[in-house]
Amino acid sequence: MLKSNLKPLHLATISALTLLLTACGSDNNDLPTPPTPPPPPPPVDVSYEVTVTNLTNAQPLSPVAVILHQQGNLWMIGESASVELETMAEGGDNSALLGLSVVEASASGAAPIGPGASETISVTIQDVTNARLSVATMLVNTNDAFTGLNAWDLGQLEVGDTWSTRARAYDSGTEQNSEAAGTIPGPADGGTGFAMARDDVDFVAAHPGVVTSSDNLPTSILDSQHKFDNPVISISVTRTE
Repeated sequence: MLKSNLKPLHLATISALTLLLTACGSDNNDLPTPPTPPPPPPPVDVSYEVTVTNLTNAQPLSPVAVILHQQGNLWMIGESASVELETMAEGGDNSALLGLSVVEASASGAAPIGPGASETISVTIQDVTNARLSVATMLVNTNDAFTGLNAWDLGQLEVGDTWSTRARAYDSGTEQNSEAAGTIPGPADGGTGFAMARDDVDFVAAHPGVVTSSDNLPTSILDSQHKFDNPVISISVTRTE
């Protein structure tokens, strides 16, 4: 009798354990699925309108380069100009400046800006409210004069704010200011623009002004109308979004 009772008890125990393990396995399968993380927020456009006005009498400005960046400077007084700046300052071509590795957003003026004229250029960067603004343009009736704004902090501008300044002329120091026929790319001459060889002091400085045929320099292709006083441009910056 004892042997006949042990087998059913043993089977009942095994069945109970099997049910328990099955129940535990079912609990593991029923764990809640981790929530899907929310998608990242869409990028926010931060936009500016930059208005450049030519204050000179007879110095057209090359198409203006407008650059937003967080590192570096386009030029430093007393230091050698980069090849990119030299290319713009001697020939008015801003494409190399716009292609610098520090550039995070940029825009170019559509055409040269004549004396007394203005152009407004829009530029947009995403998710950055403290970018630096640089502006650069050549005075094209010169050998290598340029003007602009260098790494100005935009972080102080809220939407709707406007800031204005004026800028002087600089000499890139890469081409001698001979003003001789064939050396000036602007309409006063129609000469050569950028040349790789440097024959001047090789550092950026304040521009001393042009010396013209009216100043007893008979080899100068320029005359008194091409002279300029500082400042040579005004710049107005408005944050639009």
